[in-house]
Amino acid sequence: MTDFQQLATVRRSTRKFTDEKLTPEQVEIIMKTALMSPASKSANPWEFILIEDKEMLQKLSLCKKSSSKLIAGCALAIVVLANPLISDVWVEDSSIASIMIQLQAEDLGLGSCWVQIRERFTASDTPSDEYVKELLDIPMQMQVLSIIAIGHKAQDRTPFDEEKLQWEKIHIGKFNIDQLTD
Repeated sequence: MTDFQQLATVRRSTRKFTDEKLTPEQVEIIMKTALMSPASKSANPWEFILIEDKEMLQKLSLCKKSSSKLIAGCALAIVVLANPLISDVWVEDSSIASIMIQLQAEDLGLGSCWVQIRERFTASDTPSDEYVKELLDIPMQMQVLSIIAIGHKAQDRTPFDEEKLQWEKIHIGKFNIDQLTD
């Protein structure tokens, strides 16, 4: 298993995948991690829809004006949704689950990319969440946050360059407005 600092350094968004499928064991490990994601008051408002069917992945790839075409080439798309009637912080809880999925995928040597759905639109200006809900028969009360595309990496990306860390975004004790004007 990789140590967390290394995992955070090497995890980069993957937008090109090979045709290789995931194993059932890989999918199970990823979903166990998703189900262990922390949630406010342990409400666990999130739910997940797993898509491996290539035809459906192609349809899902049209969920946004841009930056969603990569879904068509992934091995597995995980639609992350939640019930806001269960938790008023469903966005935060679902965001945590989304990144937990991505970190677990990376730990397995797989690539992933977060595709934002909430507050986005299709090429025909339909809200992206409505498009996905209709496509996947998602009940009205459920809200779609993201789609996490996962697969075997078709290309390696260089790890995050620590020389480019924005240390000026760190404030000690209180917000330092002088940092903004320097």
